[in-house]
Amino acid sequence: MARSYDDILTRLIRHLERFAGPDVAIDEDVELVTELGLDSVKVLDVILEIEDEFDVSVPMNLLADVRTVRDLATVIHQILTSPAESRP
Repeated sequence: MARSYDDILTRLIRHLERFAGPDVAIDEDVELVTELGLDSVKVLDVILEIEDEFDVSVPMNLLADVRTVRDLATVIHQILTSPAESRP
């Protein structure tokens, strides 16, 4: 299971590449909505893929402050590294 931030980031970028236009290089600072053009439906699709990929449940309340790839990778990393009993 991916637990290092760098591994999570790499796998997350792989998922997001299909949404990127030809001019967008995805890195930690890319904004999910403004630069990748993700609408609410695409965001939910990405979240579902991520939940399957990392075998986690991402609470919607944690997504409120997610703007960049870094924000999303950080949320996933926090969920994966938190004790199992405190996971949602």
